[in-house]
Amino acid sequence: MSGAAYDGLADRWLDATFNPDNGVALHRRALSFLDKVIEDWALNAGCGCNTRFNPLMRQHGLRIEGVDVSTRMIALAAQADPEVLLHQADIRDWPMQRSYRFITAWDSLWHVPLSDQRAVMLRLMAALAPGGVFIFSAGGLDAAGEHVDDAMGPPLRYATLGIPGLLSVIEEAGCEVRHLEFDQLPERHLALIVQRRT
Repeated sequence: MSGAAYDGLADRWLDATFNPDNGVALHRRALSFLDKVIEDWALNAGCGCNTRFNPLMRQHGLRIEGVDVSTRMIALAAQADPEVLLHQADIRDWPMQRSYRFITAWDSLWHVPLSDQRAVMLRLMAALAPGGVFIFSAGGLDAAGEHVDDAMGPPLRYATLGIPGLLSVIEEAGCEVRHLEFDQLPERHLALIVQRRT
């Protein structure tokens, strides 16, 4: 999974055509499942360059770590919020050094090849502290699928485990579904909030 294709798209998430409210209400909802405000770590997996979720996470006492495969995305994110600990790396083999109270992977996991998605999701949920919350988006299909789309310019991979596959990996990881929503109908954009069992 090369970051080069994403480097050229980075500025799109900062221009006037991008909806700054995208995902914000759902992140507020996800954070509300944390039982109290305590200092701990949050991970933004596939963080990109838009830092709109960072103030929400900080309100819950969270220090933020971000990882993205794109060098340009990381550079822009560092300019926008220098307090975030950032890593330019592929989430598939990036060595996580800690556990997290909160993890977000908003509009990023679907770029992971289908053959690697289950393993990546298991890794992320294994990194949750007990009671930790994971919010992510996925393609809301009835079965696993994968395709390449060049609607944004460079060809980009999109993949999903499908709803049954997503629910299966969440159960395998020892997590509970707290919220599932098609939040951008008629698009099959699926938002999920899960919590690690205590």
